[in-house]
Amino acid sequence: MAGSGLANLWDDAAATGLDEADLLVYRSNLLGSDKRITNYGGGNTSAKATETDPLTGKPVEVLWVKGSGGDLGTMRRDGLASLYMEKLEALKGLYKGVAFEDEMVGYLPHCTFNLNPRAASIDTPLHAFVPRKHVDHMHPDAVIAIACAKGSRELTQKIYGEEIGWLPWKRPGFELGLWLEKFCRENPKAAGVVLESHGLFTWGDTSKECYETTIRIINRAIDWFGSETAGKPAFGGVARKTLPAEERRSVAARLMPAIRGMISAAERKVGHFDDSDAVLEFIGSRDMEKLAALGTSCPDHFLRTKRSPLVVPFDPAAPDLETTLAALPAALEAYRQEHAAYHARCKRPVSPPMRDPNAVVYLVPGVGMITFAKDKATARVSGEFYVNAINVMRGASAVSEYVGLPEQEAFDIEYWVLEEAKLQRLPKPKALAGRVALVTGGAGGIGSAVARRLLDDGACVVLADIDEAALEATKTELSGRYSADVVRGVRIDVTKEDDVIAGFKTAVLEFGGLDILVSNAGLASASPIEDTSLALWTKNMDILSTGYFLVSREAFRLFRAQKAGGNVVFVASKNGLAASPNASAYCTAKAAEIHLARCLALEGAEAGIRVNTVNPDAVLRGSKIWSGEWKEQRAAAYNMSTDDLEEHYRSRSMLKRSVYPEDIAEAVWFLASDLSAKSTGNIINVDAGNQQSFTR
Repeated sequence: MAGSGLANLWDDAAATGLDEADLLVYRSNLLGSDKRITNYGGGNTSAKATETDPLTGKPVEVLWVKGSGGDLGTMRRDGLASLYMEKLEALKGLYKGVAFEDEMVGYLPHCTFNLNPRAASIDTPLHAFVPRKHVDHMHPDAVIAIACAKGSRELTQKIYGEEIGWLPWKRPGFELGLWLEKFCRENPKAAGVVLESHGLFTWGDTSKECYETTIRIINRAIDWFGSETAGKPAFGGVARKTLPAEERRSVAARLMPAIRGMISAAERKVGHFDDSDAVLEFIGSRDMEKLAALGTSCPDHFLRTKRSPLVVPFDPAAPDLETTLAALPAALEAYRQEHAAYHARCKRPVSPPMRDPNAVVYLVPGVGMITFAKDKATARVSGEFYVNAINVMRGASAVSEYVGLPEQEAFDIEYWVLEEAKLQRLPKPKALAGRVALVTGGAGGIGSAVARRLLDDGACVVLADIDEAALEATKTELSGRYSADVVRGVRIDVTKEDDVIAGFKTAVLEFGGLDILVSNAGLASASPIEDTSLALWTKNMDILSTGYFLVSREAFRLFRAQKAGGNVVFVASKNGLAASPNASAYCTAKAAEIHLARCLALEGAEAGIRVNTVNPDAVLRGSKIWSGEWKEQRAAAYNMSTDDLEEHYRSRSMLKRSVYPEDIAEAVWFLASDLSAKSTGNIINVDAGNQQSFTR
């Protein structure tokens, strides 16, 4: 827990002129910017302010508080719920005891101020009943290490004296709000309170005072742990070696697709790999298995990580990956059975049915931590939360004993009826949610259009291209539009075997596996056969034939490792079916693509791997191949100017329509989606109609 303290980021100039609600947003963003204070979606803040009642025009006291499901670091004013304090106080008269906690949540909408649509969270009473204007509730690693240690009450007093109080574990809700109110009234000089197995509450008379108190209290814990743990080995000392970085990546790249395939039967999962120093220290320690089995404690942690991780049977001192892969099915099944037994032991008459029993966190000794979830952001955040849990376990076990939350208490939160209701309100996943796609030629017009279409439908996309500048520009544009979590870029020269293998390895480490390969890398060339050099012929074959073979081979290897099917879509050309003058190298290579796709459809069918082809024609707009010599060459072949070329292609089509990258993307999307689940070995021509390219 040793480390540098938190900086005071408050800027009076930035805060000047803000009303209380906007000051609360400013304070929240500062607190949420550092994961040592609270992680994504964790913690909440509030401010009590005087506002004008829209009905009476009279001043009323209003509680502004982070709304349900918000994130402190990124929220804006519309992320705040607002409630009449008078009505919140009136709820005390309706409260019938802890057996009726969930009933009280149903009354919160009746307290809404000014028809604010942001739903209030379960933590609202905790803020409402603290008799202070400004309240912060954070989950800082350093303070949770105190809260989750044996003898946490005594540790709290030792570190903070009378300034910070302590309350025993109580599930968040109305009762805990009343406890906090009672504590504050009995301890008017206290600046906050540590909640056992949970986190920290602090308060102040102004937003700035509250923020600075929060920072100061957390820093005191950081400093105390620094002095207490200096020179002490963490987690009982080192017990296992850590593999070199490249070996760690290689092992993870083999394990992730295998695990992903075994846990994605009901719902496709996306993975995240973390081999940061904190993770490596923990998984290499003597006490790792013992601490991991105790489970996480803070509710925010285990709601995202499950109570405990799965420790993968791998020995870094004598690495035997094949043995580990063979042992995975039994290890995963044992975890599922234990979760089912946990549900059976702890369920109450009103408990929701058992959810996905698979682990979220997978600890691989000597290698790192793998997390899987329904999407990349959730997998990443789950990993971040487990790193928080590691930090907590490090601190607590160094000065006392780490104490996990009791099993029944953990279950009652994990399978809380209100939490289940929140999950049921989530929008239906998009059709490609949880799918991972790799698009070669991803920085070009067709490739980027395909990426957008797949991203629109919920997929994660790895853009692969040889043009690094275009690749970076496309990745930046798509990340800004969709989220940095779902877009990655990797330079791949599809003609180089090592490049392709390394690129796919990177894709696996970023997302855990692969579901869709869109093979789209291309070039175009034109010249009469007698003027076609061997180098030009070979270049066409290398990119359009060999390149498609190499990326397909890597995709097939991944699909077979996952044992969950797969999907390959080739972007070929009308020229693969219809001969074109002065383009023998290009047309022949494109024909090879199409026949390769047919061969792969035969090979992949028994494993549920579908392979289909899209044949574009004359996609001029946004296409990189039409920005160079190819355009001049085709115009020369048809004895016309380049300005007339697009109209020529439009006019010669049967439908008299131009073909755009988005049209190709729609066909690729169809073949990549479950709408075409019973199609393989097929060709879709997207050429506005050309009799020569009719398939026969």
